[in-house]
Amino acid sequence: MAATQLLVGTRKGAWIYRSDDARRTWSVQGPIFLGHIVNHLVLDPRDGKTLLMAASTGHLGPTIFRSIDGGATWTEAERPPAFPKVEEGQGPARSVNHSFWLEPGHASEPGVWWAGTSPPGLFRSADGGATWDGVAGFNNHPMYWKWCPEDGGTPDGALLNQIQIDPRDPRHMYIATSTAGVFESHDQGAGWAPLNQGVEASFMPDPYPEYGQDAHYIALAPTMPDRLWQQNHCGVYRLDRPAERWDRIGEAMPKEIGDIGFTIVPHPRAADTAWVFPMDGTEVWPRTSPGGKPAVYRTRDAGASWERQDRGFPVEQAWFTVKRQAFCADRDTSVGLYLGTTGGELWMSDDEGEAWRPIAAHLPEIYSVSAAPLP
Repeated sequence: MAATQLLVGTRKGAWIYRSDDARRTWSVQGPIFLGHIVNHLVLDPRDGKTLLMAASTGHLGPTIFRSIDGGATWTEAERPPAFPKVEEGQGPARSVNHSFWLEPGHASEPGVWWAGTSPPGLFRSADGGATWDGVAGFNNHPMYWKWCPEDGGTPDGALLNQIQIDPRDPRHMYIATSTAGVFESHDQGAGWAPLNQGVEASFMPDPYPEYGQDAHYIALAPTMPDRLWQQNHCGVYRLDRPAERWDRIGEAMPKEIGDIGFTIVPHPRAADTAWVFPMDGTEVWPRTSPGGKPAVYRTRDAGASWERQDRGFPVEQAWFTVKRQAFCADRDTSVGLYLGTTGGELWMSDDEGEAWRPIAAHLPEIYSVSAAPLP
């Protein structure tokens, strides 16, 4: 086993939890930037020390902070992600409301970071997060306003909510959006094509359009990067490239639970294993644990079957859910799983989901949790 740190972003600031080698006891650092909305807090795995935080306040607007001393001190980006001004008559104006997702660049590109924003925008930094430039291949694409309509999006605004980079090729990328589904690029963002065959968009006139899906979360299988997992607004899917048609593996979930949720977590080594945290997506979308009985579901056969894992969670009257970035895994021999809830609780399992226990409670609504080894 190895000591782990959990980087927690919330509606009211950030916290860092650090474990002992057995992951039994945890110390806490925080609050950091109390009162800021922190959508994402990520460690750079290429150097093991650089932290980037996507934060915003009602008064100062969205920005990116950087720390190289474990979160003791922070430096604000000189030029955060921002759309350029639009001259009158040149089309709708866009203004970044918040940066939602931060992705370290390919291992061969130290200092490169990517960011996804609301409204949907793709940005790149080549200097460790100090300055950011828009990626014209997506932000200025001729189809942009059809992919990202002004009136589209989630209750918190339309999102470019994930960026995934093929570990074998820095030019090969995927992004997920809340208004147009998944896209693929083979030239590091210069061009993009929808990748949504077989994915339902039940709220559209055509329930299987080329684009228009709400991709809540995508992830590459770490040991099989041709395998993509997706938790979508309309179900759980898997795609094995070079195929282009997604399979709805969530149909194997219990019918009374369904396959609606915000996120999906792949196993760091077993390519057929992944976890989801289902929520109630019926009628008015309560976005709570189904029946108030929270549980994780695990597949170990690439989605052919699922097993419920709820030992340790409340058995009733627990009406929280887990947002897109708030469920993650470490890479320990016995994989640790960690999730943060909308009720401000931080939970963990050190045996791949067999049993769960709380680490922290009474935090603000948790937006993101990422796990990284302690140096």
